Amino acid sequence: MGFLNTFLELLGFGIGLPFGLLIGFFLFVYSKPEDVKDPAVRPLHELDTDALLDILPDIPLWVKCPDYERVDWLNKFLLDMWPYLDKAICAMIRSTTQPMFAEYIGKYKINAIELEHLTLGTLPPIIQGRNLQNVFSCFIFHIVCLKVYETNEKDLVMEPAIKWAGNPNIVLMIQLLSARLRFQLVDLQIFAAPRVALKPLVPTFPCFANIVVSLMERPHVDFGLKILGGDVMSIPGLYRLVQDMIKKQVASLYLWPQTLDIPVLDASTVIIKKPVGILHVKVVRAKKLLKADILGTSDPYVKLNLTGEKLPAKKTTIKKKNLNPEWNENFKLVVKDPESQVLQLQVFDWDKVGGHDRLGMQFVPLKVLTPRETKEFTLDLLKHTNISDSRDNKRRGQIVLELTYVPFRDDSIEFSGPLGGNDGRGSASGRSSSDDESLSGAGLLSVIVQGAEDVEGKHHMNPYALVLFRGERKKTKMIKRTRDPRWNEEFQFTLDQPPLHELIRIEVMSKRTSFSFRSKESLGHVEINLNDVVHNGRINQKYHLIDSRNGVIHVEIRWSTV
Repeated sequence: MGFLNTFLELLGFGIGLPFGLLIGFFLFVYSKPEDVKDPAVRPLHELDTDALLDILPDIPLWVKCPDYERVDWLNKFLLDMWPYLDKAICAMIRSTTQPMFAEYIGKYKINAIELEHLTLGTLPPIIQGRNLQNVFSCFIFHIVCLKVYETNEKDLVMEPAIKWAGNPNIVLMIQLLSARLRFQLVDLQIFAAPRVALKPLVPTFPCFANIVVSLMERPHVDFGLKILGGDVMSIPGLYRLVQDMIKKQVASLYLWPQTLDIPVLDASTVIIKKPVGILHVKVVRAKKLLKADILGTSDPYVKLNLTGEKLPAKKTTIKKKNLNPEWNENFKLVVKDPESQVLQLQVFDWDKVGGHDRLGMQFVPLKVLTPRETKEFTLDLLKHTNISDSRDNKRRGQIVLELTYVPFRDDSIEFSGPLGGNDGRGSASGRSSSDDESLSGAGLLSVIVQGAEDVEGKHHMNPYALVLFRGERKKTKMIKRTRDPRWNEEFQFTLDQPPLHELIRIEVMSKRTSFSFRSKESLGHVEINLNDVVHNGRINQKYHLIDSRNGVIHVEIRWSTV
């Protein structure tokens, strides 16, 4: 039976093969090709529900999601830039991989590793928002659509839907002893949904310091790998294994919340110095001051400030007709760089008419201070900053002061439990009153008034903001003729205790630039409970203005403790 079965199989194969080839030949020769009909194109509004559901996966995001935008306007730009981008990217890849390849030369019998060919292809990127499946056959790169987020932070966040299919020519040569192996990457396709953040925004071109990239989902990577002319990715099971490995590796590095940080500007050129401590200054007394008045006396007072600050200088009271005044007055100055900042002291003679005469000055570098230790200074007053000037040997007296530098704590005060109070404008969580009594510690309250939107006045539109807290009144600059002012001004309050259960009031006002009976007008106000600021260390929110139809104000508040 075994011999008979084998014979019948061979007979069937010998008869069936030529008979099948003969039928196929006649069908190929005598069959008439049918004309290819153009597909019917219909607007979306003419399709019924079933037809829409069939094509829904192929509809671009800018159609399905209104918050995605088309970016066709970049086509011309990328078309002109692509040849140069191709060379720049390839040069960067070569310079990056060269030291990596050098580490393996001499190991594992490897004599040389190099990129023989490296190009991303000849076809330029095209950014468009149409059906993607019609594009892949052209082997081009495109961002289908773009979603831009509006945040309260100083950054710009974008989420492009990127799908790339290209014709790159990438050949890697590895020389093992005398044999040369060439690996060629072909048919590369990448589908990814990254989140790109430009932050922080700074007033230095190109106006952002870093590019932060993270993937919102695992990317899809498809490619072919030819070795000795054969595609090894066609080996059963290897394709899925390599894909899973790439997805896991990329996800571990860049899947959100992991990020890829690309610096654009040097940190030293765009660094924004923030307060790091408070300098407590006690102006005690002055001795043997110069006689500036005709009657042989002076009316001295002291101005003090830190270098590098634009804030107004602090002033002591005026001591009338006194060459040895006693002040014993305390001041607090915000420190941003204790290594470079200097305390500047100037003693003036007050005059009712004309300018005030400077009796002398002196400087104290903050780096000579030990944190949290009070140090007393008795300083000889100088005419100017040039100490080596021998032309002025006149004794101008002395000034005595006590200095204490107190740095902020690295971590903000954190509270657990509900924050007390039934104020609807505050937070619903906090601490009990017994816990609040145990809290102490001085600190700095920083209020940054970023801007306002949709403010509207009845008579004029020249908005400015007023910050009212604990009897202090601080004002932003006025911006003329606008409903959306951008101030971006910071005000600081040095406090002895955390501002628990306290409110800060911010008013938006408008002032007529010319004479009028209605010179000022309120555009709205807001009262902010500071419990959340003390609890979290920082808030950054937009608040609807009271007594305003649509007005909104953007405020950032920080609390730092010493």
